Amino acid sequence: MKIKDLEKLKNEGAENLPSGERRRFLQFGLTVTGVFLGGSILSLTSAHKAESALSGGKIIKTNFPYSPHYTMVIRENDCIDCELCLEACRKTNGVPPGGYRTTILERSIPVSPEHNERVFMPILCNHCNQAPCTRVCPTGATFKDKTNGIVQMNKDTCIGCKTCMAACPYNARYFNEEIRAIDKCNFCYDTRLKESNGKTTACASACPAGVRVFGDLTDPESHAYKLIHTPEKEFWVLRPEMNTLPNVFYVSR
Repeated sequence: MKIKDLEKLKNEGAENLPSGERRRFLQFGLTVTGVFLGGSILSLTSAHKAESALSGGKIIKTNFPYSPHYTMVIRENDCIDCELCLEACRKTNGVPPGGYRTTILERSIPVSPEHNERVFMPILCNHCNQAPCTRVCPTGATFKDKTNGIVQMNKDTCIGCKTCMAACPYNARYFNEEIRAIDKCNFCYDTRLKESNGKTTACASACPAGVRVFGDLTDPESHAYKLIHTPEKEFWVLRPEMNTLPNVFYVSR
């Protein structure tokens, strides 16, 4: 969905977001520009030039809770639904038939009375800073890695109760019948991330159009960092009403 399409669906109400919600995004160097689709999409932009009561009109110093602080930026309009990312994920992470660590949703956007535009939206675990899955897990099997912010799964302590699946607002988890535990995206932490020295994931490497941009929000040289902090560029996160502070961001291009 392009920004111009989002504008057509804009809901007044960004100014009514709780001050705490605004403050948390502002501390990450982001500022809220709009609320869309009944609050299910929050539009953001870099706050490097933003003035606010919190910054006193000065450039805001980004303050991330982790270092490295991994993220993924999805350049949605470039996705062609080739599913090479899904294939790479399955092969790299041993995802069984019927399982998934990432998926691609299709939407139809009306661009004229006679024509709809097909838009593909890659979905994966958002590795939320305030992850509801970690709060509801009765055994601590799903947890936030204190070194890099990745939401991890410990299959040995998972009892398969599926409480975390119900709590996830992004439908990003599944029950793996082979290991009798919940599985999900972990940014290829144990299969690709260490091997690449924190530079990429299987899905990002496999994408021929560069749709998935993986990176470190604390590294100004990271491609993801540069995308998010491009002046005047707008991007968005999904399900902001869940107050999860996701680390997966969407941008048109």
